[in-house]
Amino acid sequence: MPLLRVHLDSDRITARRVMQLHQAGKIHHESREAAREQVWRHGRIPAGDPIFVGITNGRRHVQLLYDIEVYSDTEH
Repeated sequence: MPLLRVHLDSDRITARRVMQLHQAGKIHHESREAAREQVWRHGRIPAGDPIFVGITNGRRHVQLLYDIEVYSDTEH
């Protein structure tokens, strides 16, 4: 199944918190659900849970990066 990379706008404090949770083996549920919603907005159907892959290094605009598997032959 193909992966879709999702970029979520964030602030530095939240991004740092999400990274700390990830490193501790935990999940930031709010951003994970926001990533899932972004996939639906792109017209794709999620095939699994979003996987946190990191944050961008922007000075002003920080983004959370998630990969999520999507079904290749369906769109809603």
